Amino acid sequence: MPDAERIDAYARLVLDVGLALEEGQTLEITTFPETADLARAVALAAYERGARYVDVWYEDEYVRKAMLEAGPDEVVGWTPPWQLERQRMVDERGASLSLNGHPDPHLFDDVDASLVGRSRKADLTKIKLDQRTTGKVNWAIVGYPTEGWARTIFGEPDVERLFDAIAHTVRLDEPDPVAAWREHVETLRTRARALDERRLDAIRFRGPGTDLTIGLHEGARWLSGAAATTWGLSHVVNMPTEEVFTTPNAWRTEGVVRSTQPLVTEGKLVEELEVRFEGGRVVDVKAESGADVVREQMEEDEGAKLLGEVALVDGTSRVGETGLTFFNTLYDENATCHIAYGQGFPANVGGAEGKAREELEAMGVSHSATHTDFMIGGPEVDVDGLEPNGGVVPLIRDDRWQI
Repeated sequence: MPDAERIDAYARLVLDVGLALEEGQTLEITTFPETADLARAVALAAYERGARYVDVWYEDEYVRKAMLEAGPDEVVGWTPPWQLERQRMVDERGASLSLNGHPDPHLFDDVDASLVGRSRKADLTKIKLDQRTTGKVNWAIVGYPTEGWARTIFGEPDVERLFDAIAHTVRLDEPDPVAAWREHVETLRTRARALDERRLDAIRFRGPGTDLTIGLHEGARWLSGAAATTWGLSHVVNMPTEEVFTTPNAWRTEGVVRSTQPLVTEGKLVEELEVRFEGGRVVDVKAESGADVVREQMEEDEGAKLLGEVALVDGTSRVGETGLTFFNTLYDENATCHIAYGQGFPANVGGAEGKAREELEAMGVSHSATHTDFMIGGPEVDVDGLEPNGGVVPLIRDDRWQI
């Protein structure tokens, strides 16, 4: 077990930076039993700073596997109604925290991928995505080391070594982590402003197995991982975060893209993922392993076959500095460029905030119960910005920012 003082320091950093928790807020924490130490530390620190109520949800992946192996088919992907009501408890200016640290990234290796893909609770996910993408809650996703996760990375259950890596990515190893985060967020905002000023029409990725052009909205807004709620509370949604991102025009994605890092989604490992787009929609999915879980997610609804996010990250990130593949999207997506199929973010599109679903879809903002990121950047992938007049602006070369 990691040192108690370190866990407490991490919990307070999560509340200070990730959630920016306010007095009187209701906080819901989603966690695995294996990450309960951090959940308990966050709960205590939250109450000490005036939280109204802290509700901890435990999600047991071994129980989910048992359901897939021996439960009735009709409960696969079913959400009990009381869970939906429970999630709505934070609708009114609440806070939401997800603790990320899978007990065993290989747990579902022997379970049919399409079954795993159908097991996600789409109704619950839809509520969470709505709360988070429309600024109804201040929220964050953070990681915590587990033996199974450490074994996947290092070949041995070295939890302390994994915590050292996590601490570096979230700046917990700095003399003043909060000040370090303020400086980092301002760097990301400056980068986002530079992209806004370019008024790019599209982003193009080219590399081995990849030639993908992603059309942008006119006046697309580039944002960092520092978000704001509807009442103006600034918080950092992912710890770590190294990206600047926007929501593309969902109808303007063309070409093929190959993942550059493994993806773990719904507990299933997806390797060598290749996705082809035509007219904005996914028309073909291939993978060395795990393709069926991706296909099942994309069958969730019409929006799941569209892009909801394109994010730019170079190799100088804190995650990249570790030299590790984390087999965890929270970390791996902050080591390199990535895209996400499914739900988009209205805040990235001028005039989209507050619009009804039908209006957003007409504008080209994807709406879905799915939002899955996968990594597509790296040293061999060139990233260009395409200007409305046909000009080309090099953005990333040799895994380094050019602007």
